[in-house]
Amino acid sequence: MIIAIDGPAGAGKSTISKRVARQLNFQYIDTGAMYRGITLKCLRLGIQPDQVSEKLTDLQTEIQLDGEKIFLDGKDVSQEIRSIEVSQSVSAYSAIPAVRLFLVDLQRAMAINQNILVDGRDIGTYVFPKAELKVFLTADVEIRAKRRFLEMQEKGDVVSFEEIVSNIETRDRIDSQREMAPLKKADDAIEVDTSSMNIAEVVEHILFLVTSKQGEGMNH
Repeated sequence: MIIAIDGPAGAGKSTISKRVARQLNFQYIDTGAMYRGITLKCLRLGIQPDQVSEKLTDLQTEIQLDGEKIFLDGKDVSQEIRSIEVSQSVSAYSAIPAVRLFLVDLQRAMAINQNILVDGRDIGTYVFPKAELKVFLTADVEIRAKRRFLEMQEKGDVVSFEEIVSNIETRDRIDSQREMAPLKKADDAIEVDTSSMNIAEVVEHILFLVTSKQGEGMNH
């Protein structure tokens, strides 16, 4: 079974997806982390977004997911990819068609012969359009920014609330307007607004949707 969870920046996709995958014993694929991995590598090498297409094959990038950790060329970069610098740059690199094609091939290969839960922005519309369950997680911009702000404060990152609001609004705009596989709700996705829900409530709701979907499958 493939479960696709899409939604804008800061909607809680990673947090919710990790918990749901754990409960179901599904392999969790954090596509956002994969895009952050490519972004981190490009930033380290000084490669601008407009240079990526011709350099991607030369980079010989290896991305592996192990549980909830991400390895870039054999090194655990689970912490580095969450920096504000990567957060501010990831949408620009993600909009490059060559980057998307490279990672989508990788994501589809990961789905072979296993139950997976994938989160991102184009999973239900583009990466896995035939996913058995599609959820579109969303929340008000201010609430998404507040969650991200608290998350970064906990990690000791010094960043202003205004900066995070601006970052999220910019990412929403770039992600929704990019030409290839933009962020949008799939026609058959179930929208879940998490603005007034806590993590446990969202997890419970999605587990209920999974059970309902599995029940439907048995009835056919």
